[in-house]
Amino acid sequence: MWFASQTGSWIPFYVLLTILLVVVYKKDSLWKILMTLPLVLATDQLSSSIIRPLCMRPRPSHNPALHSLLHYVNNYQGGDYGFISSHACNTFGLATYISIITYPRLKWMPFVMYPWAMFVCYSRLYLGVHYFTDVLVAAILGMLIGWGIARLYFAVDKKIKLRAAL
Repeated sequence: MWFASQTGSWIPFYVLLTILLVVVYKKDSLWKILMTLPLVLATDQLSSSIIRPLCMRPRPSHNPALHSLLHYVNNYQGGDYGFISSHACNTFGLATYISIITYPRLKWMPFVMYPWAMFVCYSRLYLGVHYFTDVLVAAILGMLIGWGIARLYFAVDKKIKLRAAL
């Protein structure tokens, strides 16, 4: 679970995903890949820089009533506040965005992306750094942002193709 929560451990997955997009979509993959930047910026900043400071809900690992009940892996307890989970928001945002923009060519993509996102979320629960609602609300928000960025991608892609046709 420690491995699943470490951002660096996702790099091989992201590299494989990028390679897959380039192989399948060739030059059309550029905008698909570039649109992940505003996606990650939106999910990460909204969850960690806006919602967390507004709510200031302590993590389970910082709750004295739960402290003795939790098992800490590598003595990791996370930062002070946990509502909402950035990991959940980021992964579900990416899962939704990639699943939408690769459909119908890669119909199997949701069956890879959503279990991966759920696994990352479960790791946050297992490590005791989030309550279930931290993850649930973040996953829903991430999916909404992923859907919105996918809609934005299609609008941008349509304009680019329209200009190229002229």
